[in-house]
Amino acid sequence: QVQLVESGGGLVQAGGSLRLSCAASGRTFSNYAMGWFRQAPGKEREFVAAISWSGGNVYYADSVKDRFTISRDNAKNTVYLQMNSLKPEDTAVYYCAATLMVVVLPTKVGRYDYWGQGTQVTVSS
Repeated sequence: QVQLVESGGGLVQAGGSLRLSCAASGRTFSNYAMGWFRQAPGKEREFVAAISWSGGNVYYADSVKDRFTISRDNAKNTVYLQMNSLKPEDTAVYYCAATLMVVVLPTKVGRYDYWGQGTQVTVSS
């Protein structure tokens, strides 16, 4: 079992930045690839970014590429999502998720085994 707790959400103006953190506990963190997803009201949960267990491979949704950066610190059991140049359409609840080591980073919700409770990000225009 892996427990995930997100933090760092809040209200920010368009063009601003936020850094989300996801602290993991339980099983060995470095065994897991990690992902960030988001869900806006009335919409399905969508993939944002993923990072391999070592941090050597990352993958982004087109909508956030060149604005968001995913990273991890295995010594701190934490994965981060640095969000720059935020837009109102980035407003959503952001979730981190974990899946055991994979060859190809998954982008589907169903491929992840553990989820955090989410943190709200609101971008005002």
